[in-house]
Amino acid sequence: MSMHCRVGTFLAVMCAAVAPAGTAGAASNEVSVTVDHARITTKLGQKFVFRTTVANDASAATGSLIAHLNVLSLRSGVEVDPEDWSTHRTQYLGAIPAGGSRVITWRVHAITSGRIALYVVVLPQAGVETRPTTGPTVHLVVAERDTLNSGGILPLTLGIPGLVGLMAGARLARRRR
Repeated sequence: MSMHCRVGTFLAVMCAAVAPAGTAGAASNEVSVTVDHARITTKLGQKFVFRTTVANDASAATGSLIAHLNVLSLRSGVEVDPEDWSTHRTQYLGAIPAGGSRVITWRVHAITSGRIALYVVVLPQAGVETRPTTGPTVHLVVAERDTLNSGGILPLTLGIPGLVGLMAGARLARRRR
């Protein structure tokens, strides 16, 4: 924080610095977020993990912090429902001591194909007016799943008509006798 004082014709002007409203514990610029992968490539329907590290770079402990995972499509017109991608998108970290850190493992399920962005924001649990700290974006590429047996439906697709055909053939054979 910078402070400027001016001395006029009077003896001196006293200056006081006031911290911005709502700061408690480490300020948002004293908390950093890093990721273990800048890019992940997977297939539709696959599950994967990545980790973020939330570090307190300040000389004092933070207040209790919350980390939240965000998921969005980088293609126009593609809606992403983040709850489908991860059921535990909010993590309560508690306080982080000076110089300390917390590692969070995010378990994610690739629901939509295409180019997806994943990023984590961290903010104080107290709800004070500070800017959230945003980690780097994990660029996710989800390929279409090329499979003959998508979702295990192949046995049903082949089996039911085959079973119906066998039953019809058996019935017809009984009638001929």
